[in-house]
Amino acid sequence: MSAENALLAAGAGVVLCGPAAFLLGPWLMRRIPEPVLDEGETKTPYAELAGRGLASSAAYWCGGAAAVAGGLLGWSLGTSPALAAWLLLAVAGAVLGYIDTRTRFLPSAIIWPTYFVVGAALIVGAAVSGEWGSLRRAAIAGVVGFGVFYLLWFVFPRGVGFGDVRLSGLLSMTLGWLGWGQLVTGLYGGFFLGAVIGIVLTLAKVFRRRQMFPFGPFMLVGALVGVLMGGPLEHLYLG
Repeated sequence: MSAENALLAAGAGVVLCGPAAFLLGPWLMRRIPEPVLDEGETKTPYAELAGRGLASSAAYWCGGAAAVAGGLLGWSLGTSPALAAWLLLAVAGAVLGYIDTRTRFLPSAIIWPTYFVVGAALIVGAAVSGEWGSLRRAAIAGVVGFGVFYLLWFVFPRGVGFGDVRLSGLLSMTLGWLGWGQLVTGLYGGFFLGAVIGIVLTLAKVFRRRQMFPFGPFMLVGALVGVLMGGPLEHLYLG
C-alpha cells in the first residue's frame, strides 16, 4: 500500500467518522431505551448524557474519538475491503465508549444493529474482493470471541458485564476478518489495558475493589491496537 493511499484513507476516516459520531451520538442517546436496573442501582439517564443543543460535550467527545480512530484505521487499512466495516465500527464504538464511561452500561439497542451494519459491510467487502476466506474467519472469530467472554461472564459476573459479552462478538468478528494475530492482539490488548488501568484506578480510589468499572472503552482501544499492531506482532512471534 502506497503512502498516498494510506494518507487518503486516513483523511477519509477522519472526515467520515468524526462528523457522523458528532451528530449520531447525542441523537441516539436521546432515543435509546433505559435498561432495567437492579434494586438500589442507579445510573445517569442516556438522554441526560446527550446534553442540550447540537454542540454538546457528548457530541465533541464522540466526534473527536471517532475522528482519531477513523484516521488511524484508514492509515492502517488503506484500501482494504474491511475498511468500510471498521469505519462504521469506529462511529458506533465512539458512542458506546462514551456511554459506558459515563454509565457503566453498553446499550444493546446500539450494539445489535451495529452487528447487522458491520456484518453487511463485511459481506459486501467479500463479494467485491472475493475474500470469502476472510469472511469465514470473521464469522468463526465472532463466535469464539463471544464464547470466551460469555464464559468469563458466567464464571466471574462481577468482573465482566453482559454488555461486554455482546461487544466482544462484534469486535472479534471484525478483527477476525483481518487475521488471527489481530484477533488475539485485540482481545488481549483490551484485557491488558483494562487490568492495568483498573488496578491504577482502584489504588487511586477512583473505583472501589468490588465496584464494576467500564470495560468497554478498553475493549475498543484494544481492538484498535489489534488492527495497528496485530499483523506485525504475529510476524514477530511466528516469523
